[in-house]
Amino acid sequence: MSTSSQHQFRYTQTPSKVLHLRNLPWECSEEELRELCRPFGKIVNTKCNVGANRNQAFVEFVDLNQAISMVSYYASSSEPAMVRGKTVYIQYSNRHEIVNNKSPGDIPGNVLLVTIEGVEAGDVSIDVIHLVFSAFGFVHKIATFEKTAGFQALIQFTDAETASSARDALDGRSIPRYLLPAHVGSCNLRISYSAHKDLNIKFQSNRSGDYTNPMLPVNYTAIEGAVQTAVGPDGKRKEPDSNVLLASIENMQYAVTVDVLHTVFSAFGTVQKIAIFEKNGQTQALIQYPGINHIQLYHNGISC
Repeated sequence: MSTSSQHQFRYTQTPSKVLHLRNLPWECSEEELRELCRPFGKIVNTKCNVGANRNQAFVEFVDLNQAISMVSYYASSSEPAMVRGKTVYIQYSNRHEIVNNKSPGDIPGNVLLVTIEGVEAGDVSIDVIHLVFSAFGFVHKIATFEKTAGFQALIQFTDAETASSARDALDGRSIPRYLLPAHVGSCNLRISYSAHKDLNIKFQSNRSGDYTNPMLPVNYTAIEGAVQTAVGPDGKRKEPDSNVLLASIENMQYAVTVDVLHTVFSAFGTVQKIAIFEKNGQTQALIQYPGINHIQLYHNGISC
C-alpha cells in the first residue's frame, strides 16, 4: 500500500454506507461526486460544499457493501481518488444516512438575498445591481438595506429557475471593476435564497425599485437630500448624482399639471415619471429620467 493511500483513510471508524470526502475542489458539484462514486454502486443522496472552505462532502450509497467496496478499492490502490486533479481523502462517516435539513437559504426560490462584501451603502447603486442581475432574466423588484452582515439586497425574479441561474453564476464572484467607484477595491457577492416570494416595494427610490410598476410613486424624501447636495459651497451647480430632478415651481401664472411639466421637461430627455406635491407652502415636482446621462438641464430653474 502506498504512503499516499495510507493517509487517505482512517480505519478506526465503523463502516457506514455514508462516506465523508475531504480535500475536494472548491464547490465541487454533485455530478462530480456521483461520477467518482458511480463504479462502486448507486448513490441515493449527497451533501456537497460542506465546511468553511466548501471542500468537503458526504455521499450515501444504497447499501453498506457498496461504500465498503469504494473504501477498500482506494485503500489498496496505488492511485488515489481524484477530482479535478486533487487527491480526495475518503473515510466512513459517523452518520448512517444523509438528512438534508436545508436552511431557508438553501431552498431554491425566486428571490435572492445578496450580501455585497467590501462596500458601504451608496458604493453600489441599485442601477448597478439591476444591470448585473438582469443578465440572467427579468428583474421584477430590488430592495437594498443594511444589516449586521453588511450591505444587502433582495432581488426578485420571475421564477426559481431564473434566480438559481443567477446564483450559480454570481455567488462568490465580484461585481465588474468598471461598475464600482474608484475607492472600492473589490466586492464579493454572497448569494442565498430568501424566504420571500413577492417583495413589497412601496416607493421607487435610490434604495428600492419595482420594475413591473412604472406608476409607483417616487419617495422624494429619499431623493431630495441627494439633489440638494448637488449645489457646492461656491453656489455653483454640480453634476447631479440622481436621475430624478427636484423642481421648485415659483411665480405660477397658470395651473401646472403633470402634462405641462411633461411637455417642458421632455425637451431635455425621456421623462419616465412625474410627481407633484406641496411642501412648506411651495409647489414642487419630481421628474425622473432613465439615467443621469439623460439629464441635460443647466438652468438654475424654470419659472412658471
